Formats: sequence, structure tokens, C-alpha cells
Amino acid sequence: MTEKEKCKKGMVYNPNYDEELISERNKCKDLCQKYNNILPSDLEKRRECLKEIINIEEGFLIEQPFYCDYGYNIKIGKNFYANHNLVILDAIDVKIGNNVFIGPNCGIYTAGHPINYEERNIGLEYAKKVTIGDNVWIGGNVTILPGVTIGSNVTIGAGSVVVKDIPDNSIAVGNPCKVIKNIN
Repeated sequence: MTEKEKCKKGMVYNPNYDEELISERNKCKDLCQKYNNILPSDLEKRRECLKEIINIEEGFLIEQPFYCDYGYNIKIGKNFYANHNLVILDAIDVKIGNNVFIGPNCGIYTAGHPINYEERNIGLEYAKKVTIGDNVWIGGNVTILPGVTIGSNVTIGAGSVVVKDIPDNSIAVGNPCKVIKNIN
């Protein structure tokens, strides 16, 4: 079984020496570099380049800089906006719904590392999917960790660290991020 297959099955894998994964990451990082160097005023060229990197629907804007690992694991719905410095570590699927807005300096991470230092030191990691529903607003400096699902109609307060699922129709804040109010 390849390291990529192990990752997709939720197993611990080593992406550091797998030629296929290295090649795919380098291709994606080259495209991100290309995207980040396009003049901000050239929106059409920026959108075309983003479509080479990620699976994104119409009505979107991601402010530069933007970084991700593979790109092909990211699926974004309609009417999406992300402010500067969005980082998506997409070792496995990241699914983002329609009408999602993300503040500056946010990170969405599917990759994690073992607690055992010996495993971590040889480069092993795991990946867990991240899902974000429709009509979500994520404030600035939010970190979303592996395996999290954020429901629809949710607001995540600035500076939050989302370590557990957040249900539909709620406002959640803090580190760790917790629901503070339900929305009707």
C-alpha cells in the first residue's frame, strides 16, 4: 500500500519520502507561488490560477497570500471569501459549503502528528477530514484542527481554536472553541 493510500484510509503514513506525494506537494506549492505573485488587481487571472489549484465554484475570492499542500483535496462551494493568509493543510478532504467567509490569518489543518516522539521524529503523520457547512463566518486568526466538522449557519469568533465539532445554528468562541449561543 502506498503512503497516499494509507493517508486516504485514515492510517498513519509517512509523506516525507514518498515520491508521488512529494511531487504532488511541489506542483501545488509552485501553483500557490504563481497565484501569490499575480497582481492583486488582475482578478480574472487570479481566479483562473485558483481553479488550477483547488475545486472551487463560482463567486469566490481568496486574498493573497494563500497556501495549501495538495489542492485537489479541497472543495469549496459558491460565494466564498477568504481574507489574507489562509493556510489549508489538505492531506485529506477539506469540504467547505456555500456562503462561507473566512477572516485573515486562518488555518485549516487535516494533518496531525503522533504524540509519541519516536514516531513523530521519523516523520509519521495522520490526516482527518475537515468539513465546514453553509453560511459560516470564521473570524480572524482561527485555527481548525483535524477531524472537525463545523455545521451550517455558524459563527466562529476571532482567535478561536476549533478542536471539536460545532453544531448548526450556533456561535462558538475560545480556546478550545465552545458554543456560547444557539441561533434560531
